[in-house]
Amino acid sequence: MAVQTVWSIDHACGHADERDLSSRPADKRASFARWLSAQDCTDCWRASRERTTVPTQEWLAAKRAEEQQAAADWAVQYDMPPLEGSARAVPWGERCRHELVVAAYTSLVVEGAWGDGDWALTEEKIRTVLRAGWWIDQREAAGTDLPELLDAATVNDLGNENPFR
Repeated sequence: MAVQTVWSIDHACGHADERDLSSRPADKRASFARWLSAQDCTDCWRASRERTTVPTQEWLAAKRAEEQQAAADWAVQYDMPPLEGSARAVPWGERCRHELVVAAYTSLVVEGAWGDGDWALTEEKIRTVLRAGWWIDQREAAGTDLPELLDAATVNDLGNENPFR
């Protein structure tokens, strides 16, 4: 006798349907059918996702605004020059720069062995990289990698900032 391939599923939302589970291994079908019965049907699941999209977008917009404000306040506090790039890239680059530099300071100075003199040299290099895209490209880098990344920045990444501010 063959193992059942089509299962009647009574979903948690109250709907029922027939599911062909032949694509699953025979020994996994019963447990998957049990799991499906604890879930909403596909239509109900999609409907609930569509209802929650707007609050998610609002939450994300508020979070981005908060991060942007923190990056702007930080840039003013530490005299960071404005970044160059498209209208969409500059705010993203500012957030990435803020996150990476704070992570670098924490790992190299606060938790590491660097002194204020070492960090001051790195901070001056940070001020020379003005292309927002460069900071976006480094968004997943570890803070300890920042000095090496700054050394690898090319002429295209550096701005025409007055070195004698």
